[in-house]
Amino acid sequence: MKTIKKISMLVLATVISSFALSCSSSDDGGGGGSAAEGTIKAKVDETWVETLEMVTFATQVGTTLQLQGNTGGTSSKAFVFTINGFEGTGTYDLGGEAGAIGTVATYTEIVVDPSNPEDFEQTSWTAPYEGGDKVGEIQVAEYEEGEYIKGTFHFEAKNTTGDDKKNVTEGSFYINF
Repeated sequence: MKTIKKISMLVLATVISSFALSCSSSDDGGGGGSAAEGTIKAKVDETWVETLEMVTFATQVGTTLQLQGNTGGTSSKAFVFTINGFEGTGTYDLGGEAGAIGTVATYTEIVVDPSNPEDFEQTSWTAPYEGGDKVGEIQVAEYEEGEYIKGTFHFEAKNTTGDDKKNVTEGSFYINF
């Protein structure tokens, strides 16, 4: 009888562990990435950019979600993501049929002359851009309404006033509301 109980417990443990291991985070928007709490980070053309917690925010009004953050200083870099039709965890395409108008990602570089703060240079790259092809995605892995949001992203963005592009890879965010 003890042998039957041991075998039954072993079978039960195997079944439970197989269910637990088969449920991956990619089912609901992928892994959460490696961004520290309160930041957005990514490689922009192979150079790491990480925002400061004090200037990184998430806001939601109805089904419109906006994530934004910048590095601060006189030579800052910033990310802004807007998802219209936000429904929680999942993947939001930048371009293509699913993300045609609903999701936008922007990367901006700002250089300020400290002796004349009104004299600054700003360049922005946005995805999607003309042509409508899918150029990236934002994956929301964890979301607690009014508390925090966590996920990953990647995209190719085009200069809003020129033809050059930026490749944004290995992106992740972990932002409190």
